[in-house]
Amino acid sequence: MTHAEREAATASALVDAAKAGDQRAFESLVRRYRKRIYALALHITGSASEADDIAQEVFLKAYRALAEFEGRSQFFTWVYRMTVNRSLNARRDRARRGEEPDDPRLELAVAVDARSNPSRATELRQTYARLLRALDGLPIDMRTTVILVSLQGMSHGEVAVVQAVSEGTIAWRMHEARRRLNEAMAPEKLQRKRELSADLARVLGEHGMFVPVLPKGRA
Repeated sequence: MTHAEREAATASALVDAAKAGDQRAFESLVRRYRKRIYALALHITGSASEADDIAQEVFLKAYRALAEFEGRSQFFTWVYRMTVNRSLNARRDRARRGEEPDDPRLELAVAVDARSNPSRATELRQTYARLLRALDGLPIDMRTTVILVSLQGMSHGEVAVVQAVSEGTIAWRMHEARRRLNEAMAPEKLQRKRELSADLARVLGEHGMFVPVLPKGRA
């Protein structure tokens, strides 16, 4: 049994126990997925406060609807879909109100990678700001795909379920997103084509948490 299969089996057992009334089982599901749900909401909304609210709302909604969850998809796919939908709605609502997000991504990334070196911090801030602008400039569905695949480590099949599109669409979005991001970062003269993927994961990955970089051949 692979690691992914063991993870799915454990989550499935916890869901069954929670549906049977075991409160601690549901709390285990929250602990297992909350960091990734928060990170996903943060990447989509660009707002720490909204991401925290969304994470709480998603798990509350999941708890209330648990009896209706039939297990046709994995639990994490179910809550990811809720998170994506809620985050996109929050982003649209904020745009209509003309509000700016309390986006912590840039300074968090700089603080982690600069290691208290002021000159390095200045250099990183300029590069990372360009990368964030490029990512945020992608069409929202494409940007969400990049976040789910490159930053959350989901397979194309899993993302296709979350976004309700074909795997071929996910593959095309990733290919086009890489082209656009590399084009946006071209003046930085990246030494390797795949360096962008590593930088993207480091900049936008959840603070203090390993974020997988897309392995070669999974574009």
